[in-house]
Amino acid sequence: MDDLITRTEPYGYTLPLSPSGTAAMVTPPPWHFSGEVVMVEYRADPEAVARHLPPGLDPGPDAGAAAAVWAEWQWCSEPGDELGAPERCRFAEFLILLACEHRGAPMVRCPYAWVDSTVPLMRGWIQGMPKQFGQISQTLPVRAGRAGPPPGGGGTFTGTASAFGQRIARGTVHPGTDDAVPPPLFALPLAHSRLFPSWVPGEEPVTGLVASRVTDVTFTGLRSGPAELWLTTDPAFADLASLAPREVGEGTVFAYGETLLGGRPLT
Repeated sequence: MDDLITRTEPYGYTLPLSPSGTAAMVTPPPWHFSGEVVMVEYRADPEAVARHLPPGLDPGPDAGAAAAVWAEWQWCSEPGDELGAPERCRFAEFLILLACEHRGAPMVRCPYAWVDSTVPLMRGWIQGMPKQFGQISQTLPVRAGRAGPPPGGGGTFTGTASAFGQRIARGTVHPGTDDAVPPPLFALPLAHSRLFPSWVPGEEPVTGLVASRVTDVTFTGLRSGPAELWLTTDPAFADLASLAPREVGEGTVFAYGETLLGGRPLT
């Protein structure tokens, strides 16, 4: 209440600004995430991967290593207020991951990502993560009944993604019952490109290569097995299609949690 009295102008972490600051679409970090993940590892054309890496990132010794990831997320800021609004704190995501290096340090690049909610889309652009709007669905484990695979058993997990009414990706994992290790491409730091174009004449755009600062990382229920993956060949998505699988490896399903603290520059 004191803040409402002493503030003389609208403010907020992001637009829209307001007298209380609570109208902002995105709250300040830290952001806490918990999710169910379906991930398919594969090999892409190394030359296509290299073309997707900006200056400062190199393919590294495992050129062509890639992954397609589906995730159902629940998130909240530090106070946890979003948990009282499920329409705000839940979203689905599909993304592509590419192995790379920055000055010899292994990292991961996400060239394309789709989400089904506006808040994570805006939050991704703040991070430098290239999120677009899409329709994402995936099979979830069930703890009761037979309408899905059990959390610790076998079964089949499938993820799909569509954009502008067109299917762009489909992946399926047939996990076993044995424990698995975290997939390497999901356990490495993400390297993003922040970009805010100029708007005022003579203004320099905000650019820069950054990495996420993450803590409290948790993997549980890791199970791997055979997988299938398809990416669109539609010319409308030619850049995504260039990263189509040449060889499909294992798939992994798991629960994941992390806290995203912010970013750090990669120099």
